[in-house]
Amino acid sequence: MPMDIIEELLTRGVENIISDKKSLEKLLRSGKKLNIYLGIDPTATHIHIGHAVPLRKLQQFASLGHHITFLIGDFTALIGDTSDKDGERPVLTYEQIQENFQTYKKQAEKILDFDHVTVRHNSEWLAPLQFADIIKLAQHFGAGDFVSRELIKKRLQDKKHVGLHELLYPVMQGYDSYFLDTDIQLGGTDQTFNMQAGRTLQKDLRDKESYIIANGFLEGTDGRKMSKSWGNAIWLDDTPNDIYGKIMSLKDELIIPYFTLATCVTPTQIEEMKQRIQSGENPMVLKKELAKTMVAELHGAKEAGEAETNFTSMFQKKSLDSTDIPELSLAKNSGNILDILVENKLVTSKSEARRLFDGGALELNEQKITDTTISLKNHDILKIGKKKFYKIIFS
Repeated sequence: MPMDIIEELLTRGVENIISDKKSLEKLLRSGKKLNIYLGIDPTATHIHIGHAVPLRKLQQFASLGHHITFLIGDFTALIGDTSDKDGERPVLTYEQIQENFQTYKKQAEKILDFDHVTVRHNSEWLAPLQFADIIKLAQHFGAGDFVSRELIKKRLQDKKHVGLHELLYPVMQGYDSYFLDTDIQLGGTDQTFNMQAGRTLQKDLRDKESYIIANGFLEGTDGRKMSKSWGNAIWLDDTPNDIYGKIMSLKDELIIPYFTLATCVTPTQIEEMKQRIQSGENPMVLKKELAKTMVAELHGAKEAGEAETNFTSMFQKKSLDSTDIPELSLAKNSGNILDILVENKLVTSKSEARRLFDGGALELNEQKITDTTISLKNHDILKIGKKKFYKIIFS
Protein backbone atom coordinates (compact mmCIF):
# COMPACT_ATOMS: atom_id res chain seq x y z
CA MET A 1 0.00 0.00 0.00
CA PRO A 2 1.49 3.40 -0.98
CA MET A 3 2.58 5.65 1.89
CA ASP A 4 0.20 8.58 2.46
CA ILE A 5 1.53 12.12 2.77
CA ILE A 6 1.18 12.32 6.57
CA GLU A 7 3.07 9.07 7.09
CA GLU A 8 5.76 10.31 4.70
CA LEU A 9 5.96 13.63 6.56
CA LEU A 10 6.56 11.80 9.82
CA THR A 11 9.08 9.25 8.54
CA ARG A 12 11.00 10.40 5.46
CA GLY A 13 14.33 11.78 6.60
CA VAL A 14 13.02 12.11 10.17
CA GLU A 15 15.39 11.22 12.99
CA ASN A 16 13.23 12.19 15.95
CA ILE A 17 9.77 13.50 16.85
CA ILE A 18 9.17 15.21 20.19
CA SER A 19 7.11 14.56 22.17
CA ASP A 20 6.00 11.48 20.20
CA LYS A 21 4.93 10.45 16.72
CA LYS A 22 1.61 8.87 17.69
CA SER A 23 0.07 12.01 19.24
CA LEU A 24 1.43 14.25 16.46
CA GLU A 25 -0.02 11.95 13.81
CA LYS A 26 -3.39 12.06 15.58
CA LEU A 27 -3.24 15.89 15.59
CA LEU A 28 -2.34 16.02 11.90
CA ARG A 29 -5.18 13.68 10.97
CA SER A 30 -7.67 15.73 13.00
CA GLY A 31 -7.94 18.28 10.21
CA LYS A 32 -6.88 21.19 12.43
CA LYS A 33 -4.75 23.79 10.66
CA LEU A 34 -1.46 24.12 12.52
CA ASN A 35 1.22 26.80 12.87
CA ILE A 36 4.47 25.38 11.51
CA TYR A 37 7.79 27.13 11.03
CA LEU A 38 11.38 26.70 10.00
CA GLY A 39 14.04 29.27 10.81
CA ILE A 40 17.35 29.88 9.03
CA ASP A 41 19.96 32.36 10.27
CA PRO A 42 21.59 34.41 7.50
CA THR A 43 25.19 33.66 8.53
CA ALA A 44 26.16 33.25 4.85
CA THR A 45 24.82 34.49 1.53
CA HIS A 46 23.64 31.08 0.31
CA ILE A 47 21.27 28.29 1.32
CA HIS A 48 22.56 24.75 0.73
CA ILE A 49 20.60 21.62 -0.13
CA GLY A 50 21.00 20.42 3.45
CA HIS A 51 18.60 23.24 4.39
CA ALA A 52 16.32 22.01 1.62
CA VAL A 53 15.54 18.87 3.65
CA PRO A 54 13.22 20.71 6.08
CA LEU A 55 12.22 23.14 3.32
CA ARG A 56 10.72 20.24 1.37
CA LYS A 57 8.86 19.10 4.45
CA LEU A 58 7.64 22.65 5.00
CA GLN A 59 6.26 22.65 1.44
CA GLN A 60 4.44 19.37 2.07
CA PHE A 61 2.79 20.89 5.13
CA ALA A 62 1.84 23.93 3.04
CA SER A 63 0.19 21.64 0.48
CA LEU A 64 -2.02 20.32 3.30
CA GLY A 65 -3.22 23.83 4.05
CA HIS A 66 -1.35 24.50 7.31
CA HIS A 67 -0.11 27.97 8.32
CA ILE A 68 3.54 28.02 7.27
CA THR A 69 6.25 30.50 8.27
CA PHE A 70 9.70 30.71 6.70
CA LEU A 71 11.61 32.58 9.37
CA ILE A 72 14.77 34.51 8.59
CA GLY A 73 16.73 34.84 11.83
CA ASP A 74 18.18 38.27 11.19
CA PHE A 75 18.28 38.99 14.95
CA THR A 76 19.44 35.57 16.21
CA ALA A 77 22.27 35.78 13.68
CA LEU A 78 23.74 38.58 15.80
CA ILE A 79 24.72 35.83 18.27
CA GLY A 80 24.92 32.82 15.98
CA ASP A 81 24.07 29.27 16.96
CA THR A 82 27.00 27.15 18.17
CA SER A 83 25.05 23.88 18.45
CA ASP A 84 27.30 22.08 15.97
CA LYS A 85 30.44 24.19 16.36
CA ASP A 86 33.58 23.63 18.42
CA GLY A 87 34.04 27.35 19.00
CA GLU A 88 32.24 30.68 19.05
CA ARG A 89 30.90 32.01 15.79
CA PRO A 90 32.42 35.27 14.58
CA VAL A 91 30.16 38.19 15.46
CA LEU A 92 28.42 39.54 12.35
CA THR A 93 27.53 43.17 11.92
CA TYR A 94 23.93 44.09 11.24
CA GLU A 95 25.02 45.25 7.76
CA GLN A 96 26.53 41.83 7.00
CA ILE A 97 23.36 40.09 8.14
CA GLN A 98 21.21 42.40 6.00
CA GLU A 99 23.36 41.64 2.96
CA ASN A 100 23.27 37.90 3.59
CA PHE A 101 19.52 37.42 3.69
CA GLN A 102 18.71 39.57 0.65
CA THR A 103 18.66 36.52 -1.62
CA TYR A 104 17.30 33.94 0.86
CA LYS A 105 13.71 34.12 -0.36
CA LYS A 106 14.79 33.89 -3.99
CA GLN A 107 16.84 30.79 -3.25
CA ALA A 108 14.11 29.17 -1.14
CA GLU A 109 11.61 29.73 -3.98
CA LYS A 110 13.21 26.75 -5.68
CA ILE A 111 11.58 24.61 -2.98
CA LEU A 112 8.77 26.69 -1.43
CA ASP A 113 5.64 28.13 -3.02
CA PHE A 114 5.54 31.53 -1.32
CA ASP A 115 1.92 32.03 -2.32
CA HIS A 116 1.21 29.71 0.62
CA VAL A 117 4.15 30.58 2.88
CA THR A 118 4.66 33.64 5.09
CA VAL A 119 8.13 35.17 5.38
CA ARG A 120 9.00 36.74 8.74
CA HIS A 121 12.16 38.19 10.31
CA ASN A 122 12.65 37.61 14.02
CA SER A 123 13.97 41.13 14.54
CA GLU A 124 10.27 42.09 14.42
CA TRP A 125 9.74 40.77 17.95
CA LEU A 126 13.21 40.23 19.40
CA ALA A 127 14.56 43.74 18.81
CA PRO A 128 11.79 45.50 20.85
CA LEU A 129 12.35 43.32 23.95
CA GLN A 130 13.52 45.19 27.04
CA PHE A 131 16.19 43.83 29.40
CA ALA A 132 13.50 43.01 31.96
CA ASP A 133 11.67 40.94 29.32
CA ILE A 134 14.81 38.92 28.62
CA ILE A 135 15.34 38.27 32.34
CA LYS A 136 11.79 36.96 32.63
CA LEU A 137 12.27 34.65 29.64
CA ALA A 138 15.63 33.40 30.93
CA GLN A 139 14.01 32.33 34.21
CA HIS A 140 12.37 29.43 32.37
CA PHE A 141 15.76 27.80 31.65
CA GLY A 142 18.77 26.49 33.57
CA ALA A 143 22.39 27.31 32.76
CA GLY A 144 23.29 23.72 33.70
CA ASP A 145 21.25 22.37 30.81
CA PHE A 146 23.18 24.57 28.39
CA VAL A 147 26.69 23.83 29.68
CA SER A 148 25.99 20.09 29.80
CA ARG A 149 25.61 19.97 26.01
CA GLU A 150 28.38 17.87 24.51
CA LEU A 151 30.24 20.48 22.46
CA ILE A 152 29.85 23.19 25.12
CA LYS A 153 31.11 20.80 27.79
CA LYS A 154 34.10 19.90 25.61
CA ARG A 155 34.95 23.56 25.02
CA LEU A 156 34.86 24.21 28.76
CA GLN A 157 37.01 21.13 29.46
CA ASP A 158 39.50 22.34 26.83
CA LYS A 159 39.60 25.76 28.53
CA LYS A 160 38.09 27.41 25.47
CA HIS A 161 36.01 30.53 25.83
CA VAL A 162 32.22 30.11 26.04
CA GLY A 163 30.50 33.46 25.86
CA LEU A 164 27.58 34.26 28.13
CA HIS A 165 25.75 35.56 25.07
CA GLU A 166 25.69 31.99 23.72
CA LEU A 167 23.35 30.99 26.53
CA LEU A 168 20.83 33.47 25.18
CA TYR A 169 20.56 31.85 21.75
CA PRO A 170 18.15 29.05 22.84
CA VAL A 171 16.10 31.64 24.75
CA MET A 172 15.80 33.75 21.61
CA GLN A 173 14.84 30.79 19.43
CA GLY A 174 12.37 29.67 22.08
CA TYR A 175 10.76 33.09 21.95
CA ASP A 176 10.47 32.79 18.15
CA SER A 177 8.38 29.67 18.67
CA TYR A 178 6.29 31.30 21.40
CA PHE A 179 5.67 34.50 19.42
CA LEU A 180 4.52 32.49 16.38
CA ASP A 181 2.36 30.30 18.64
CA THR A 182 3.98 27.28 17.02
CA ASP A 183 2.47 23.82 16.88
CA ILE A 184 5.39 22.21 15.01
CA GLN A 185 9.02 23.30 14.67
CA LEU A 186 11.19 21.87 11.90
CA GLY A 187 14.98 21.64 12.04
CA GLY A 188 18.02 19.41 12.13
CA THR A 189 18.83 17.15 15.06
CA ASP A 190 21.56 19.61 16.09
CA GLN A 191 18.76 22.11 16.73
CA THR A 192 16.87 19.86 19.16
CA PHE A 193 18.05 21.68 22.30
CA ASN A 194 17.08 25.07 20.86
CA MET A 195 13.73 23.79 19.62
CA GLN A 196 13.04 22.33 23.05
CA ALA A 197 13.25 25.89 24.38
CA GLY A 198 10.24 26.72 22.23
CA ARG A 199 8.31 23.80 23.66
CA THR A 200 9.19 25.00 27.17
CA LEU A 201 7.84 28.50 26.61
CA GLN A 202 4.71 27.23 24.88
CA LYS A 203 4.04 24.93 27.83
CA ASP A 204 4.94 27.39 30.59
CA LEU A 205 3.28 30.49 29.15
CA ARG A 206 0.37 29.01 27.19
CA ASP A 207 -0.02 25.54 28.67
CA LYS A 208 0.16 24.35 25.09
CA GLU A 209 1.74 21.14 23.80
CA SER A 210 3.92 21.71 20.74
CA TYR A 211 6.04 19.35 18.66
CA ILE A 212 9.46 19.03 17.07
CA ILE A 213 10.30 17.20 13.86
CA ALA A 214 14.07 16.78 13.70
CA ASN A 215 15.40 15.73 10.31
CA GLY A 216 18.56 13.85 9.37
CA PHE A 217 21.55 15.45 7.67
CA LEU A 218 22.87 15.29 4.16
CA GLU A 219 26.54 14.43 4.12
CA GLY A 220 28.61 17.13 2.45
CA THR A 221 31.03 16.78 -0.42
CA ASP A 222 33.96 16.13 1.94
CA GLY A 223 32.18 13.50 4.05
CA ARG A 224 31.21 15.77 6.96
CA LYS A 225 27.80 17.28 7.66
CA MET A 226 26.95 19.79 4.96
CA SER A 227 27.75 23.18 6.42
CA LYS A 228 28.05 26.83 5.43
CA SER A 229 31.14 27.08 7.63
CA TRP A 230 33.04 24.13 6.12
CA GLY A 231 32.66 24.97 2.44
CA ASN A 232 31.47 21.45 1.53
CA ALA A 233 27.97 22.28 0.37
CA ILE A 234 25.88 22.09 -2.77
CA TRP A 235 24.09 25.43 -2.89
CA LEU A 236 20.55 26.11 -4.07
CA ASP A 237 21.90 28.84 -6.34
CA ASP A 238 24.70 26.72 -7.82
CA THR A 239 24.57 26.51 -11.60
CA PRO A 240 23.04 23.39 -13.21
CA ASN A 241 26.48 22.28 -14.36
CA ASP A 242 27.96 22.71 -10.89
CA ILE A 243 25.16 20.75 -9.21
CA TYR A 244 25.37 17.96 -11.77
CA GLY A 245 29.14 17.72 -11.43
CA LYS A 246 29.09 17.76 -7.62
CA ILE A 247 26.48 14.98 -7.53
CA MET A 248 28.53 12.85 -9.93
CA SER A 249 31.51 13.12 -7.56
CA LEU A 250 29.59 11.74 -4.56
CA LYS A 251 30.37 8.39 -2.98
CA ASP A 252 28.14 5.58 -4.23
CA GLU A 253 26.73 4.96 -0.75
CA LEU A 254 25.22 8.47 -0.75
CA ILE A 255 22.95 7.84 -3.75
CA ILE A 256 19.96 6.60 -1.73
CA PRO A 257 20.33 9.17 1.09
CA TYR A 258 20.43 11.96 -1.49
CA PHE A 259 17.38 10.61 -3.34
CA THR A 260 15.62 10.42 0.04
CA LEU A 261 16.56 13.81 1.46
CA ALA A 262 17.30 15.99 -1.54
CA THR A 263 14.60 15.10 -4.08
CA CYS A 264 10.84 14.68 -4.37
CA VAL A 265 11.16 11.16 -5.76
CA THR A 266 8.46 8.94 -4.23
CA PRO A 267 9.22 6.37 -1.51
CA THR A 268 8.16 3.62 -3.92
CA GLN A 269 10.71 4.77 -6.49
CA ILE A 270 13.42 4.92 -3.82
CA GLU A 271 12.70 1.32 -2.83
CA GLU A 272 13.01 0.31 -6.49
CA MET A 273 16.40 2.07 -6.66
CA LYS A 274 17.59 0.20 -3.57
CA GLN A 275 16.68 -3.06 -5.29
CA ARG A 276 18.50 -2.02 -8.45
CA ILE A 277 21.67 -1.39 -6.46
CA GLN A 278 21.31 -4.69 -4.58
CA SER A 279 20.87 -6.52 -7.89
CA GLY A 280 24.26 -5.24 -9.04
CA GLU A 281 23.30 -2.39 -11.37
CA ASN A 282 26.14 0.05 -12.00
CA PRO A 283 25.78 2.85 -9.39
CA MET A 284 26.90 5.35 -12.03
CA VAL A 285 23.56 4.90 -13.80
CA LEU A 286 21.62 5.82 -10.67
CA LYS A 287 24.00 8.67 -9.90
CA LYS A 288 23.23 10.17 -13.30
CA GLU A 289 19.52 9.84 -12.56
CA LEU A 290 20.07 11.56 -9.22
CA ALA A 291 22.05 14.42 -10.75
CA LYS A 292 19.48 14.96 -13.49
CA THR A 293 16.57 14.79 -11.01
CA MET A 294 18.13 17.31 -8.64
CA VAL A 295 18.99 19.79 -11.41
CA ALA A 296 15.48 19.43 -12.88
CA GLU A 297 13.83 20.11 -9.53
CA LEU A 298 15.99 23.16 -8.83
CA HIS A 299 16.40 24.62 -12.32
CA GLY A 300 14.05 22.86 -14.76
CA ALA A 301 14.00 19.86 -17.11
CA LYS A 302 15.64 21.73 -20.01
CA GLU A 303 18.57 22.82 -17.85
CA ALA A 304 18.92 19.28 -16.47
CA GLY A 305 19.22 17.87 -19.98
CA GLU A 306 21.81 20.45 -20.91
CA ALA A 307 23.82 19.75 -17.73
CA GLU A 308 23.78 16.03 -18.51
CA THR A 309 25.00 16.68 -22.06
CA ASN A 310 27.72 19.04 -20.83
CA PHE A 311 28.92 16.55 -18.24
CA THR A 312 29.09 13.73 -20.76
CA SER A 313 30.94 15.75 -23.39
CA MET A 314 33.22 17.79 -21.16
CA PHE A 315 33.96 15.36 -18.36
CA GLN A 316 33.36 11.69 -19.16
CA LYS A 317 34.74 11.77 -22.70
CA LYS A 318 37.64 14.06 -21.87
CA SER A 319 38.51 12.70 -18.45
CA LEU A 320 37.00 9.48 -17.16
CA ASP A 321 37.00 7.58 -20.47
CA SER A 322 40.38 8.85 -21.59
CA THR A 323 43.16 6.26 -21.69
CA ASP A 324 45.78 8.98 -21.86
CA ILE A 325 45.49 10.12 -18.25
CA PRO A 326 48.40 8.92 -16.12
CA GLU A 327 47.56 7.12 -12.89
CA LEU A 328 48.57 8.55 -9.53
CA SER A 329 49.08 5.83 -6.93
CA LEU A 330 48.33 6.90 -3.35
CA ALA A 331 48.56 5.03 -0.07
CA LYS A 332 45.71 6.83 1.72
CA ASN A 333 42.44 8.40 0.66
CA SER A 334 42.60 11.70 2.55
CA GLY A 335 45.02 14.39 3.62
CA ASN A 336 46.24 17.87 2.82
CA ILE A 337 46.18 18.47 -0.95
CA LEU A 338 49.29 20.65 -0.73
CA ASP A 339 51.23 17.82 0.95
CA ILE A 340 49.90 15.29 -1.57
CA LEU A 341 51.16 17.39 -4.48
CA VAL A 342 54.61 17.85 -2.93
CA GLU A 343 55.05 14.25 -1.70
CA ASN A 344 54.19 12.85 -5.14
CA LYS A 345 56.44 15.37 -6.93
CA LEU A 346 53.51 16.87 -8.85
CA VAL A 347 54.85 20.33 -8.02
CA THR A 348 58.33 21.56 -7.22
CA SER A 349 57.52 23.06 -3.82
CA LYS A 350 54.79 23.63 -1.28
CA SER A 351 54.77 27.31 -2.16
CA GLU A 352 53.95 26.39 -5.77
CA ALA A 353 51.18 24.11 -4.49
CA ARG A 354 49.83 26.97 -2.39
CA ARG A 355 49.88 29.34 -5.38
CA LEU A 356 47.91 26.82 -7.46
CA PHE A 357 45.39 26.34 -4.66
CA ASP A 358 44.98 30.06 -3.98
CA GLY A 359 44.59 30.70 -7.71
CA GLY A 360 41.80 28.14 -8.10
CA ALA A 361 43.96 26.00 -10.39
CA LEU A 362 43.35 22.69 -8.58
CA GLU A 363 40.25 20.66 -9.45
CA LEU A 364 38.81 17.29 -8.47
CA ASN A 365 36.29 15.79 -10.88
CA GLU A 366 35.85 19.14 -12.63
CA GLN A 367 35.12 20.92 -9.31
CA LYS A 368 37.47 23.55 -7.94
CA ILE A 369 39.18 22.42 -4.73
CA THR A 370 38.30 24.98 -2.05
CA ASP A 371 39.55 23.18 1.07
CA THR A 372 43.13 21.99 1.52
CA THR A 373 41.84 18.99 3.52
CA ILE A 374 40.59 16.55 0.92
CA SER A 375 38.98 13.10 0.63
CA LEU A 376 39.71 11.04 -2.48
CA LYS A 377 38.18 8.00 -4.15
CA ASN A 378 39.50 5.48 -6.67
CA HIS A 379 39.30 6.86 -10.23
CA ASP A 380 38.83 10.47 -9.12
CA ILE A 381 40.36 12.85 -11.65
CA LEU A 382 42.78 15.42 -10.26
CA LYS A 383 43.54 18.41 -12.46
CA ILE A 384 46.56 20.62 -11.80
CA GLY A 385 46.72 23.84 -13.76
CA LYS A 386 45.31 23.81 -17.28
CA LYS A 387 46.76 20.63 -18.74
CA LYS A 388 47.82 18.11 -16.07
CA PHE A 389 45.32 15.33 -15.32
CA TYR A 390 45.83 12.35 -13.00
CA LYS A 391 43.56 9.39 -12.26
CA ILE A 392 43.70 8.49 -8.54
CA ILE A 393 44.48 4.85 -7.76
CA PHE A 394 44.98 3.59 -4.21
CA SER A 395 47.88 1.20 -3.74
